[in-house]
Amino acid sequence: QGQLVESGGGSVQAGGSLRLSCAASGYTYYMACMAWFRQPLGMEREGVATINTDFGVTKYADSVKGRFTVSQDNAKKTMYLQMNSLKPEDTAMYYCAADRYRCGSWLPLNYNYWGQGTQVTVSS
Repeated sequence: QGQLVESGGGSVQAGGSLRLSCAASGYTYYMACMAWFRQPLGMEREGVATINTDFGVTKYADSVKGRFTVSQDNAKKTMYLQMNSLKPEDTAMYYCAADRYRCGSWLPLNYNYWGQGTQVTVSS
């Protein structure tokens, strides 16, 4: 049993910022590999950022490098995604995901636990 609870989505103008949160509980508390994915309307789910919560090692998609930062509060087992300089093309449903061993994977199939998704909408 495990659960990921997301929060922080919303609507902003281009150039604005949002911070997404994903709290782990149950079995997901012990899963070191966490990631953010997003799925624009009518498109496939794509990886945004990954983090190894044991060591703090992070990876970013090219499309968000320099604008997004993934971080963790290990005591609370919470992962964050700070999103700055948002663009309309960042508009998507954002999901957090967790897995026990497959750290750094960009493949959604490798993550066994998922949050419910939180909508991010960026207007021009």
